[in-house]
Amino acid sequence: MKIIIVTGGSRGIGAGVARQCARRGMGVILTYNSNAVAAEQVAAAITADGGKAVALKLDVTDVPSFPAFREAVGSALRSTWGRDGFDGLVNNGGYGVFNPIGSVTEAEFDGLFNVHLKGPFFLTQTLLPLINDGGQIVNVTSATTRVATAGVAPYASFKGGLEVLTRYMAKEFGHRGIRANSVAPGAIRTELAGGLNDELEAMLASQTALGRVGEPDEVGGVIASLLSDENRWINAQSIEVAGGYVI
Repeated sequence: MKIIIVTGGSRGIGAGVARQCARRGMGVILTYNSNAVAAEQVAAAITADGGKAVALKLDVTDVPSFPAFREAVGSALRSTWGRDGFDGLVNNGGYGVFNPIGSVTEAEFDGLFNVHLKGPFFLTQTLLPLINDGGQIVNVTSATTRVATAGVAPYASFKGGLEVLTRYMAKEFGHRGIRANSVAPGAIRTELAGGLNDELEAMLASQTALGRVGEPDEVGGVIASLLSDENRWINAQSIEVAGGYVI
């Protein structure tokens, strides 16, 4: 059995990843920052369907807390699966801020940097000793790295940095057989930056070849597939999961 860690797994794309991985027989450790109830509900639903899942608290922006989180992961691995290592890390946790460049504050900039680039960098570094040889890393980025969208410049810039970091992870971890890829969702029905209202959803759907926005489980299925052995020769790639957004 593969065991996967999904950051930000209490809702949205992260919950979709957790569900899809569990449906493929993987064990799941999903993290949450503040919404413990939602995380436990995702874990309970996975367990009710015959899978195994554990919810752990993690603030992706709090780098000094990462060693303690690694200890919590080790404890969960031993108590739930009788293992010392895990097989896949999905760096997904984050949030969005809509604000044009002219009015972005330093605090907004730093917050987005910490959660979308600095956090994944140092969390991966901290957990690397526990990732089994032959494991996988999937970094969740965004279609906004390809399609410039007014109001999300810092968010998109740091997601673009995460895409570059993905290739360096593939390069530096390859000697251990660890693959690294990024997945770039387009417009997805989540609560990111307050979610989609009817007007915004209609606009995004009109810009998408398939004529609608995506669902979290559709992104989750792609990520779960990347984590499986059937795609073991895909490495150092950025895969857009957007239904044909602005083509």
